[in-house]
Amino acid sequence: MLRIISLNLNGIRSAWSKNVLPWSVLQQADIICLQELKAQIPDLSSEMLAPNGMYAVYHCAEKKGYSGVGIWSKNKPDRVIEGFDGGEFDTEGRYIQADFGNLSVISLYLPSGSSSPERQEAKFRFLDVFFPKMQALRAEGREVVLCGDWNIAHHEIDLKNWKGNRKNSGFLPEERAWLSRVFDELGWVDVYRRLYPDVGEASYTWWSNRGQAWAKNVGWRIDYQIATPGIAAAAKEASVYKAERFSDHAPLIIDYEYLLPGDAN
Repeated sequence: MLRIISLNLNGIRSAWSKNVLPWSVLQQADIICLQELKAQIPDLSSEMLAPNGMYAVYHCAEKKGYSGVGIWSKNKPDRVIEGFDGGEFDTEGRYIQADFGNLSVISLYLPSGSSSPERQEAKFRFLDVFFPKMQALRAEGREVVLCGDWNIAHHEIDLKNWKGNRKNSGFLPEERAWLSRVFDELGWVDVYRRLYPDVGEASYTWWSNRGQAWAKNVGWRIDYQIATPGIAAAAKEASVYKAERFSDHAPLIIDYEYLLPGDAN
């Protein structure tokens, strides 16, 4: 089995202090995709640069204490790509890709538009430029898994208070329609939903720090593993880990019946 985990850390140093590394080791994951590092390379300890002997690659934002993505892997990647278009979002550290044979695994962090109208406009710009990137990835003929915080709840089943959030960032009609196009027009697969089409509250991956959202499970499913059809069909089991909290997001764990190069034995 190939185990891939996606987790928004809301600060790698904060999550580190909450024992995210010991937990990660116990998961025996092959690949861990991280989002929202909120750190630059000089901020990272030697252990963060080689967590439990795993390979670690990072794409940090230019702005300090902001955004940033990373990938940890048991196997050394054949190739690593930081950024996807050389534009404004590459400076924010939102995309890193690691290739292993015919498989590409990408850690992705979409902008949130909840803080201001300006950030929502930036989010719409991101969607505009990232759609053709997803189209190009499909055209390459490789197996691809895009892990990350997409900051969009796709359907009503994907958040608790859907009625009250229809005009809020993360559940806007335009955002949801964009995600539908990713699946329906481009042929990408929402792996968790393929496995569990009717699971609601147990699928949530993010809870606001305000009020009693966590205690009352007033959550959103905004963290996804979105994959090409071949490897999506190889997914056997998925879970959201909630026994411990490393950030305001929960880890999304998916096991695929897929061999990485060098793992045949």
